[in-house]
Amino acid sequence: MAKYAVNYWNALSGASHNRWHAVDGTDGMIEQVTLSMDNETGDYTRLTRFKAGADTTPFGVYQHTYPEEVFIISGRLYDQTNNIWLEQGHYANRPPGEPHGPFLCEQECIVLEISMLSQSGQT
Repeated sequence: MAKYAVNYWNALSGASHNRWHAVDGTDGMIEQVTLSMDNETGDYTRLTRFKAGADTTPFGVYQHTYPEEVFIISGRLYDQTNNIWLEQGHYANRPPGEPHGPFLCEQECIVLEISMLSQSGQT
């Protein structure tokens, strides 16, 4: 089965605000919108918006059993584990099991995430 997606819409426009959902446990400081999803494999593409002042330290270090690609669309985000500012234009290709985060955000940051759960267990 292919990923389900809504064709030709602007996820960043004010008209799409109702499609974004706050991430649980972040007091609305982090929001996400799914751009496409394969309900069979779990693979998805989404945008995550970190508002200025967002801090994922309480969630600790992240590790996935699947590969993930991220691209910083705007703003910047500090990855504490990798000691790097991910700024507009940065791309990361994370293999399964690679530690990343927690993240700190000084100014709003929008991240494109492509997660391939269908490739889970390759650690």
